[in-house]
Parts: sequence; C-alpha cells; structure tokens
Amino acid sequence: MKIRPLKDRVVVKYSEEELEKTAGGIYVPDVAKEKPQKGTVIAAGSGRITDDGKKQAMEVKVGDVVLFDKYSGSKIKLDNVEHLILKEEDILGIIE
Repeated sequence: MKIRPLKDRVVVKYSEEELEKTAGGIYVPDVAKEKPQKGTVIAAGSGRITDDGKKQAMEVKVGDVVLFDKYSGSKIKLDNVEHLILKEEDILGIIE
C-alpha cells in the first residue's frame, strides 16, 4: 500500500528495537514496552504554505532517521506494520 502525505506531514516507520532483557534474564514483550520515539521517514509531503502564501520546503526527506514527540501524530497500519503520521513541527531532530 502506498501513501502520500499532504502539506507538512510525514509518515514515519517506527525503528526496530531489539528485544529488551531484564537483569534477571526475562524478555519484555513488545506489548509491555513503550513505542520508540525514533523512526525512519518513508514519505513526506510537499511542504507547508506560509502566512504570506509562499511554499516552504520540508527539512526532512525520505530515509531520514528522526526523533519525535512522545504523544504526537496519528498511528496507522500499512501492510500490517504500525506507522505514524505527524506534522514536521513535531519532529525534534534528524539523527545523522
């Protein structure tokens, strides 16, 4: 399935995190863990329109690994994989 976000929105795929193991050797299941606040941009919109009517290009691009706010965006499922649609302003930074 393909998705094309509009304006200043991006689609982010959560980063794959390794299974977490406690000090006692117990593996923590995915449902008990919080989702990571890091992911890879898989689609980006064309940019936002400023107050004076000009188009401002996106700072992020497909393939960027980004950090985002914990409670931002909307969760969606694409091909049975959970993704997040969020505004560019909710992205805190790009990991280089």
